[in-house]
Amino acid sequence: MKISATIIARDEERNIARAIESLRCCDEIVVVDSGSIDRTMEIARELGARVIESPWRGYAGQKNYATEQARYDWILSIDADEALSESLEADIWLLKKNGPEYDAYTMPRLAQYLGKWILHGGWYPDRKIRLYRRDKACWTGEYVHESVTVTGTLGHLNSNLLHYTCQSFTEHLRTMDRYTTLAAEEVVARGKSITWRHLLLDPMWTFFRTYFVRRGYLDGMEGMAIAYMAMLYSFLKYAKARNMSPGRQA
Repeated sequence: MKISATIIARDEERNIARAIESLRCCDEIVVVDSGSIDRTMEIARELGARVIESPWRGYAGQKNYATEQARYDWILSIDADEALSESLEADIWLLKKNGPEYDAYTMPRLAQYLGKWILHGGWYPDRKIRLYRRDKACWTGEYVHESVTVTGTLGHLNSNLLHYTCQSFTEHLRTMDRYTTLAAEEVVARGKSITWRHLLLDPMWTFFRTYFVRRGYLDGMEGMAIAYMAMLYSFLKYAKARNMSPGRQA
């Protein structure tokens, strides 16, 4: 069982070294860069990754392209702001030693937000399929929230994939602006009419669900910030979609 690790990146000099250095269990590392102007590609090459420069195809398209560039049939796909925990790396070494029983594997993702590991609010365990045979799986999703669709059997690993998210509110707001635009484009593409419920009730419910139902309050100030940001995300998505819609129904 040989594994190709794939990472898509652009201007990730802050994160790329940590991601690559966590992939010692892989037999090659492929970084697909879509136009970095910082030291991302230089750092990746220095750490032994094979760097391929390629235009942006969207999240799913770019990750499928990275899969196509890999030498081996097994793919471990992570984002530049993610890294394997030591225990997850050990699990994958063991899997390589014993041989895989399934065609793809999920793993829990543990996120760090404003310097704190988040365990509630719907953020954990947040299982993701990241290890898969490329003839049995592919990335799908045209806009945001891309995911792996598997046509074979699915197993589960229990150690954490670490996700280093926003270190500041400014960074979170900047990221949110980009993702809510993409999410709004998806809403418009589906022909969904935007009503007052989407602009008022959906954001309120998002906060209540994140903070109370999913116990985000147990993560302290960071949990409250996540709930407020989730509420803002919901409002901005629908507000932008309404602004993009020809009919502007509300």
